[in-house]
Amino acid sequence: MHRRNFKVYSVVLTLGLLVGSFVGELLGRFLPAGVARDFFTTSIAGAFGPISLDLVAVALTLGPLTLYVNIMSLVGLAGAAYLYRSFF
Repeated sequence: MHRRNFKVYSVVLTLGLLVGSFVGELLGRFLPAGVARDFFTTSIAGAFGPISLDLVAVALTLGPLTLYVNIMSLVGLAGAAYLYRSFF
């Protein structure tokens, strides 16, 4: 039971990040140039990789993987956590 809640919670938080990032991109397109646009569209990027796995018959390389976080993705994350807590 506890493991299922963690999976659902992680999916909900990921969706919150995606929705928040999408809203941030929309605001960036429709807001006029200025301080508000800079505030909502400035992102911090975290990256790692590439990760290589070489098994004699199969070789796999993933990466580099990058995560961009802006203020709206954090708002989406907080909103998703709040909605999850209120409904479940």
